[in-house]
Amino acid sequence: MAIITLTTDFGNKDHFTGATKGAIYSELPDVNIVDISHNVSPFNIPEAAYIIQNAYSSFPKGTIHIIGIDAELNVENKHIAMLLDGHYFICANNGIMSMICSEIAPEKIVEINIHDKIQTSFPVLDIFVKVACHIARGGTLEVIGKPITSIKPINNLRPTVNEDKTKIIGRVIYIDNYGNVVTNVRKQFFETIQKGRNFEITARQYKFKTIYKKYSDVVNFDIPKEKRQDEGKGLAVFNSGGFLEIAMYKSDSKKHGSAATLMGLQVRDTIGIDFITVPAISQKEDIF
Repeated sequence: MAIITLTTDFGNKDHFTGATKGAIYSELPDVNIVDISHNVSPFNIPEAAYIIQNAYSSFPKGTIHIIGIDAELNVENKHIAMLLDGHYFICANNGIMSMICSEIAPEKIVEINIHDKIQTSFPVLDIFVKVACHIARGGTLEVIGKPITSIKPINNLRPTVNEDKTKIIGRVIYIDNYGNVVTNVRKQFFETIQKGRNFEITARQYKFKTIYKKYSDVVNFDIPKEKRQDEGKGLAVFNSGGFLEIAMYKSDSKKHGSAATLMGLQVRDTIGIDFITVPAISQKEDIF
C-alpha cells in the first residue's frame, strides 16, 4: 500500500487539507495518507524544510511526500518532483528541499511540466496530487517532468565561521510547540570547529557554557524534588535532529514563559558561539 504524506501551511480551519485528501482518495482509494504537519507558519520555507527533514526518514523507502508551502506557480517558483534517499518529494522549487540536499545528493530531479493539461488555481490539489498518484501507481518521474540538475537554495541555511575559527554565527530556523529555539548549528559541524575547546553560547543577553545530552540533565537529582526549581530553567541541548537548541526544561509558556518569549528570539535571529583557546580558570554556571 502506497504512503503519501502531507506537510502544509493550510492550518485546520479551511477546506484545503480535506479537499487534498479527498482528491487523493478519489484516485487511490486504498492509499495511506499521513499528516506530518498542517501548522507550518504561512509561507515559512525554513520552518517547513526543518520539519520535513526531521520527519521523512521515519517513513519506509518509497514514501511520497507532498509539501504544500508557497506552491503557487510562477516564473520564479516552478514545481519539482525529486527522488532522494529512496523517498519521493513533490513541492515548489523555492528552497524547501535544500536543507536535505545539503546532506544527501538527490538521485533524480524533474521540473513538473503537466500544467498545460490541467487548469488549476490550487496546485497542491490539482498538480501535486496528480504527480503523487502517478508515482504511487509505479509511474516514472520522466513522464511528468523534464530532468534538472539543481534546485534553489535557502539563504543563511548554514552557519558561518570567522577566519581564525574562534566564532560560529548561527541563526534561528525554527521555534517548536514548546517555544524552544532551534538553530542551524548541527552537532557534527559544532564539534568539527570546537576541537575540544571550551565555549560560550550567546543568545541576546543569555549565555550558556554547557550543552546537555538531554533536557533532564539540567536537573540536580541530588536535591530533594520539593526544594528544586527545575521547571523553566534554561539550557542548551542538541535535539533529536542533531540541531543546537536553546530550550527551557518542562517549558510552560503560561507559567514560566518559553525560551523564545523570555529571550525575545524569533526565526532568522542570530546566536553566537565563541571558542576559548586558552583554558578557562573557572567555569561559571549558565546565565539565564
